[in-house]
Amino acid sequence: MQDHHKDILLADWRDRALAFEREINQVVLGLDYAVHHITLAIFARGHVMLEGDVGVGKTTLLRAVACGLGGSYERIEGTIDLMPNDLVYHTFINELGKPQVDPGPILKHGEALSVFFFNEVNRARPQVHSLLLRVMADRSVSAFNREYVFPHLLVFADRNRVEKEETFEIPSAARDRFIMELHIETPADPDLQRLLMFDPKFHDVDRLIDTIRPGILPYAQINEIGRAIQHEVQASQTLQDYALSLWQATRQPKQFGVKLDGVDMDRLILAGASARGMSLMMRAARVQAWLSGRAYLTPEDIQSVFRETVAHRIFFTPVYEMRREFIAGELIGQIVQKVAAP
Repeated sequence: MQDHHKDILLADWRDRALAFEREINQVVLGLDYAVHHITLAIFARGHVMLEGDVGVGKTTLLRAVACGLGGSYERIEGTIDLMPNDLVYHTFINELGKPQVDPGPILKHGEALSVFFFNEVNRARPQVHSLLLRVMADRSVSAFNREYVFPHLLVFADRNRVEKEETFEIPSAARDRFIMELHIETPADPDLQRLLMFDPKFHDVDRLIDTIRPGILPYAQINEIGRAIQHEVQASQTLQDYALSLWQATRQPKQFGVKLDGVDMDRLILAGASARGMSLMMRAARVQAWLSGRAYLTPEDIQSVFRETVAHRIFFTPVYEMRREFIAGELIGQIVQKVAAP
């Protein structure tokens, strides 16, 4: 009886998840790919790095996501003078002329904080990255002689890819904490471009966000549902072997017949994907299977999340790292093509 109840519960949540995607896609046009993968990340309980030019709708997208979750949303801008404490508290002189300390963006909503957006994270100093890493890893922070916990928090970050002045690259340990890196671009469809440019409703972001049903996916229950999905969706022995081969191919692609033009395959890889990275990939793939209405994994589930969950976890030797954005995608594509799927 209990299993039957769990099946009904997961089916109900699948309907909610699909409704959540539909609602967000009404607000941010042409970003179906990003919306779907963010939905996977929500149920896999993973943080997300966003890539994309200025003005493609990242902030609107994340505000819409927070509204759909019903939790609190906070955003902070990365700057050269931002200090770790600025995330935790801020001090000011109040109307009585006395110093006052108020909770900062991470603390002020307490456990209700569900979406935290760190814009242009590579403009912030390494000390700030270090605090962000702690918050992402532990979903907690120490302040005012106590521990604050954020059990429902998802961190989204965005890198400034254009300007290199006064930027600090994200260390590999921090990048490995993001379940996915998603590239967000202006939609290529001319009809969508026309709507975004000329339809006044897409120019009033606050009103757009108000059209979303708040709490379609009640944020406080998603941890429990996420755990249930991971237990529900099974991987056969054959599929496990396939996933292990993909992992091996990130470390020794040449063994699987992967060849890239103009690249010495013996000197390409500094480090393949981590064990944590591959387990996060499997978490996302299980959510994909569940959203497709299945309780078992297929190779297509893994393939649909492989690039997003693994590409940023493969590290190249310095001579090739400079060409990462051209090499990484091609390498992932070749691995998927060359590793035999069951």
